[in-house]
Formats: sequence, C-alpha cells, structure tokens
Amino acid sequence: MATHLPDRRILLASAPNMRDLGGIPVVGGVVRPGMIFRSASLAKLDPEDASMFVKLGITTVYDLRTAAERDGALDQLFDGARSVWLDVVADAPQNIAARIPDLLSDPAALEGLLGGGRADGYLAEANREFVSMASALAAYRRFYLDLIDENRTGAALFHCTTGKDRTGWAAASLLLLLGASEDDVRADYLETNADLAPTLQPMLDALDAQGVNTALLQPILGVRDSYLDAALDEVRLSYGDIESYARAGLGLTDEQLAMLRRRFIGAL
Repeated sequence: MATHLPDRRILLASAPNMRDLGGIPVVGGVVRPGMIFRSASLAKLDPEDASMFVKLGITTVYDLRTAAERDGALDQLFDGARSVWLDVVADAPQNIAARIPDLLSDPAALEGLLGGGRADGYLAEANREFVSMASALAAYRRFYLDLIDENRTGAALFHCTTGKDRTGWAAASLLLLLGASEDDVRADYLETNADLAPTLQPMLDALDAQGVNTALLQPILGVRDSYLDAALDEVRLSYGDIESYARAGLGLTDEQLAMLRRRFIGAL
C-alpha cells in the first residue's frame, strides 16, 4: 500500500541522509517533531551545518559504528552535544553493513565478494543479526534506555556510517514500538534510497571511470524491501512480535515502553 509521509528531510551537505522522524503517524498521535533524528556519519560535519544541529536542539548523538569505522573518522561534535557509542555489530565485525567503507576502498575485491547476486543475501543476513545478535541487543537496549533517561534533555540523533542499515533498524524498531504502521515504517526506511543517492553519485562516477563495475555496489549503497523484511522475519521467528522483541530481546519493561511512548508521541 502506498503511503505519503510529510517531508522531514534536513538538507545538509556535510551530514547526508538526515531527517526528522517527527510527524509520522502512530497510535494516539504522531511522533513528536524535533525530538529524534536519523542521519549518516557526522565525521565530516562542517561548522555551518554544526550550527544547524545546535538550532535543532540536538544534544545527544548515538554512534552505532564499529571501532574500525570510527578510527580516524570520529563525529565532529558541536556545542552542547554528548556522544554515546553503541557498537551494534561488535560480535560480528565482518558484518557487511560495517564493511562498506573497506569495500569502497578496495574495488578489486568487489567482484569476488558481491558478484552473482550475493550482496542481497549478505545484507539480509546483516539485518537478521541486528535483531538477534548479542552485541546488537545490548546496543539497542542501551539506545532505548538512554532515550528515556529522565536526565537526558534536548533532541537526539542516531547514525551509523551511511545511515541506512544499523540506523535503519533503529528507526524501524522505534517507529513500530511507538505504533507506526508497517507501511509508514517501510516508507521511511526506503526514503534513504532517494536521500542518500545524490551524495554518493560523485564517488560512483569516479569508480566507474576507473573501470569498476559499480552495479555491484548498488545493493550495498541503498536499502531494499528484502532487507527490512529479513529483520521483521527475524523478529517474528525469535520473539513473535515487536513488543516481545522489546521485552524479551532488549529487556525493556512495560513501564519503560510506556515512558518511550509518553516522551515521543505528540497529539495530532
């Protein structure tokens, strides 16, 4: 079913794929605007764009990347911001979602790893691991507990490297727990394809000029329905539904889930 969400993009040259989750319909209202954002890495955030983060009132940045991804590419934080590092794939550092920067720097390895349609399978498996792997459960548990911490003030932003896989599941699970429809969750998930693509085109053009088969990169530089489906299938297989994932997988209590909804749901 087609769904039409409000335009929530924050167009910043040095912080791509950024948008507000506010305004998405949920049970009992909408996600409060200006409270929680998603983006790609802030490693190249420039001073002008940093000033926009301050204007938006963002005070907490959740970094879902690995230590290797952060090495030499730490977020450029801005006045009043705190960083919370949550290594989602610590238990599987070869998870393809965390290997994208390495793959882009070694085009010669692409054919052997991603040829023959193997990329789709790798990304589907990566998304299943976001739901059931121990380090992912620990990271997303900390993410939710910090979001509802009564001592945390201001807006929050979460990201990984390209803001599509680990970030995609953080957004999808949050929206589902707040009561968004699966259609709207999917629409937000797939919006990455439109928001991220323009920032990647110069890199793809350069690789194409070097003779790299850039068609191999398409599955790992975007998102597909099948990737989200893999995560949702893992939820159903391992827990039954999203609420049980939160309780049994993440160890969140009913009261904590209620606090999450009180904090992030606003009236229509």
